Amino acid sequence: MISYKALYERKCITSLCWVETGERKVIGIELVDEATDKIRLIRDRLKAVQDKQRKYYDAKHRPVEFEVGEFIFLKVSPMKGVQRFGKVEKLSPRFIGPYEIIKKIGNMAYILDLPVHMQGIYNVFHISILQKYVSDDSKRIQSKSIDLQPNLKYIEEPELILDYDVKQLRHRTIPFVKILWKHGTEKDATWEKKAGIRSRYPHLFN
Repeated sequence: MISYKALYERKCITSLCWVETGERKVIGIELVDEATDKIRLIRDRLKAVQDKQRKYYDAKHRPVEFEVGEFIFLKVSPMKGVQRFGKVEKLSPRFIGPYEIIKKIGNMAYILDLPVHMQGIYNVFHISILQKYVSDDSKRIQSKSIDLQPNLKYIEEPELILDYDVKQLRHRTIPFVKILWKHGTEKDATWEKKAGIRSRYPHLFN
């Protein structure tokens, strides 16, 4: 029972309600016909939009499926750090592995053979965070190199200061430092406020 009927002990009648037998005499034939036409129009427009979106999706989407025994990469993401102008995701590895699939659960979930140091992580993963591994040793990223949490997140930390700069405003100056991040490359380095970096990572200035 809907809350309106429980409170007032009668049905809620609107111009866009789903009509039932006998209601035409209560609210009038024209009003019921108008409401029914509006509902039919809404249905047709929703279907047209859904068909259009489905057409775009089907044109670009390729079904992905893995088999037991295959090796795949596992998607990870860094926790939010102090970056202000650069995105953390850009600086860090997005996938680690590869790991072997030992069991398939339906078409959307897989059980992976994780190493001993990752036993605290639940080993069943959705297909959306997996990527097929093509044999290339240069693309291997071992999970031991990052402090991975049970939720597949890790903290991105600065490793080195590459350069210094000062931004001149109208009434004050703001010092900046160019930071090389632990899991990033030099081309991915970002400019951060010196005060924020110094307060969180004073060892970089020693």
